[in-house]
Amino acid sequence: MRRHVTALAVALASIFGARVGAQEARPIQDNSFLVEEAYNQEPGVVQHISTLQRSPSSWSYSFTQEWPVGGIRNQLSYSIPVSGAAGSTGFGDIALNYRRQVVGTGETRLAVAPRFTVLLPTGSVASGRGAGGVGVQVLLPASYSISRALVSHWNLGATITPRAHAQGAGSVATTSVNAGASLIWLARPWMNLMLEGIWSRAESAVAAGLTRTETSWFVSPGVRWAINSPGGLQVVPGIAYMIGLGPSGGEGALFAYLSFEHAFRSH
Repeated sequence: MRRHVTALAVALASIFGARVGAQEARPIQDNSFLVEEAYNQEPGVVQHISTLQRSPSSWSYSFTQEWPVGGIRNQLSYSIPVSGAAGSTGFGDIALNYRRQVVGTGETRLAVAPRFTVLLPTGSVASGRGAGGVGVQVLLPASYSISRALVSHWNLGATITPRAHAQGAGSVATTSVNAGASLIWLARPWMNLMLEGIWSRAESAVAAGLTRTETSWFVSPGVRWAINSPGGLQVVPGIAYMIGLGPSGGEGALFAYLSFEHAFRSH
């Protein structure tokens, strides 16, 4: 944990010591780490997101692409997770997502964009990376601008896997719920300070008709900043540290974020 805190301190020092935002730039907006904002992609703009989470005993990486469909109201995306622990590495369950902008946009004070996800059983059950059956997930993200300098994001969701498989034999239906909230301080148009909190209660299959429930709770301070090119490409790196609370007390993980956002056609 001390090594992670040192790495975070060095990274923060390099951010504030460099003039990464000296150029005139569009502000950062749809680049949250753990709590999903309710802003769909703008027409003609695609986003590529990589995240890396590293704890003393394991790591996980996720790649996501977000595409607008016929305007800002509809968005399709997918997420591919990879993780490793104890010398074993492999893919997790791939997520296929659809999100509908039902209230507001990134330019309004309130925005709401429900998401529906299908989870494909591509991860190994034996290594603990997959549920072994198709799952469905719903998430309700809401974003609210408290002031010109403060924005909050709120999440509430649930995941159901009708036939989750145990590492041994048999299957059982599992249900998981999650919630999250964040506060983003727009210190500069090109640099934001973040405080995110996430909670989850997840069921996993143990045997036929038997599940195990695990609860986790993390708070995560972080920072993100933007590098804008004249051609319209926006690169947003970020770094945070996840601190375990309650049932997750004593746990911690370094979290790194990198986003590339650019136009894929004129609009």
